[in-house]
Amino acid sequence: MDCVTILARTVETTNHTAPGAETPAAAEGFVPINFIWEQIIALNLVEALTFVCFGVVCVLYGWRVFKILVTISFALIGLLVGVWTNRLLIGGNEIWLGIICMVLFAAFSIPLMRWGVSALGAAAGGILGGGVWYAVGLPEQYILAGALVGVVGGGMISFIIFKAAVMLFTSLSGSGLIVVGILAIIYQRLGAAERVEEMVFTQKWFLPVLLLAPTAAGIILQNYFVKGSKDWNI
Repeated sequence: MDCVTILARTVETTNHTAPGAETPAAAEGFVPINFIWEQIIALNLVEALTFVCFGVVCVLYGWRVFKILVTISFALIGLLVGVWTNRLLIGGNEIWLGIICMVLFAAFSIPLMRWGVSALGAAAGGILGGGVWYAVGLPEQYILAGALVGVVGGGMISFIIFKAAVMLFTSLSGSGLIVVGILAIIYQRLGAAERVEEMVFTQKWFLPVLLLAPTAAGIILQNYFVKGSKDWNI
């Protein structure tokens, strides 16, 4: 089957779709905006301020504490893997297998620190790639294509330039904490709840831009700090 035939069938399917009708993927939405928004508005003021403070530390000084951040990240991944595995295969109390996997992932991340940083750098690239895809309004059902491009790019950069991987994942993680905390504070304390919610749900560029701006600033600042530091040993 050649490309012309594929395109012809695609156009034919599109034309047979009723005006205003949405495909299941479009109706449901691939990006979990509702879930993200629920996590934001669930934060109280103290939690939001804590997120912002930790986020600022990650953005500015992630290059100094990246080993701790890598260990914490893989501990959380291990916890999720343990809980998911318990639900899928065992059932019952999820906490014990979650704790066991959390400890194992954290322990293995220490001797495999470089590989762990590279994996997190690739994941950060995937998030950025998916965010750009979403921001420019490309079809959501194919957002994994944009994320995959980001994973490949972030992974290549991470394996070639280790410092770039450190700056990328620490800046992105810190940026995420800052954005979530600031949006929670604005929603709860500054009387702009409806406006913020409208921007989150109607303007696709809003969240990606908020995430990308501190990330870019963090990478630039960390690169400046690393150049001026003579005692940083990766």
